[in-house]
Amino acid sequence: MKDGASHKIRLLEQSPAIEGQFSHFVENVDWQEIMQIHQEKNEQDVQRALNKSKLDVDDFAALISPAAEPYLLEMVAKSERLTLQRFGNTLSLFAPLYLSNTCANECTYCGFSMNNSIKRLTLNETQVGKEVAAIKSKGFDHILLVTGETNKVSMPYFERMIPLIKPHFSQLSMEVQPLDADEYEKLQGIGLDGVLVYQETYRRKTYLEHHLRGNKSNFNYRLDAPDRIGQAGIHKVGLGVLLGLEDWRTDSVMMAHHLRHLQKRYWRSRFSVAFPRIRPCEGGIVPKSVISDRQLVQLIAAWRLFDRDLEMSLSTRESPEFRHHAVRMGFTTMSAESKTQPGGYANDAQEALEQFEISDERPVSDIMAMIREQGREVVWKDWDPALSHS
Repeated sequence: MKDGASHKIRLLEQSPAIEGQFSHFVENVDWQEIMQIHQEKNEQDVQRALNKSKLDVDDFAALISPAAEPYLLEMVAKSERLTLQRFGNTLSLFAPLYLSNTCANECTYCGFSMNNSIKRLTLNETQVGKEVAAIKSKGFDHILLVTGETNKVSMPYFERMIPLIKPHFSQLSMEVQPLDADEYEKLQGIGLDGVLVYQETYRRKTYLEHHLRGNKSNFNYRLDAPDRIGQAGIHKVGLGVLLGLEDWRTDSVMMAHHLRHLQKRYWRSRFSVAFPRIRPCEGGIVPKSVISDRQLVQLIAAWRLFDRDLEMSLSTRESPEFRHHAVRMGFTTMSAESKTQPGGYANDAQEALEQFEISDERPVSDIMAMIREQGREVVWKDWDPALSHS
């Protein structure tokens, strides 16, 4: 990437690109050239991709291109068929547990951004215990720990909280600030099974325009976090872009490159992708690149066709109507009855601000009924700690 940052952006010193890691790939590609790939795809390219059993990134670009829009029904049907073949007639449910909304980053799209004058809350051991009990009472056995990004909620805090939480859940993942490889390894030793690190956007210029200060403004350090997660031997690695910050097709092509990079190097790990669209929040922005419901369906189907082993997750950001129809499209996991503020499940939030607005607020029982109406079975446990590799 040759793009430079605006002189107005207050940045930390940037980590250098590292040869052999994904930052080195990004450093040497041109965004406009990547964008041109999907713009130039035609009907023959789409048909070729649909007829292949093993797709490359070029095929993925064809399937998310405007040329593929007339083939949407065929793509969705094939996506459903491949998902059933690989994952069976099931869908796993999980809950996010927000431990803290304290953050030292200034990001334009997030309610937790440090420039927002909001009530901040970091849960202590007693409050975490209440949240765990409330989540378990709903049936969940897979939990995702989420925090803002700050040195005050870092390794010492995680090392205290994970041993309190892990005994209650078969699978524990986290979505927090990027860490060093040895830190991921330590957390795996006390119960961590998966890590989600969303790049938000792969275009450096745009990334720096939206991450104005704080550790998150370090583009390369975040970009190489999945490499460090793989090096630490973490069981599952999650990728995602925030759909709307940049051209969603180009960002998705870059993420497909990222996935293939990781799969070649860290083949012992599983991989997942998510599809967050920008949602309203305190101090939020207007999306630069709006992705419609129909285009999101196209993107979801393309990912399943691109990789039939990939885990795919859908959050409560999306509307009940969309999630109702999306159950059969290729997803393997879905959040339900989510609270995006610390203390939200046990009503200890004390008016602490949520990260973004939830669109699907239905209780777990309604989500379960909806999934079964679509011919799927709800799975609470799809992993056992005894299966984790050392």
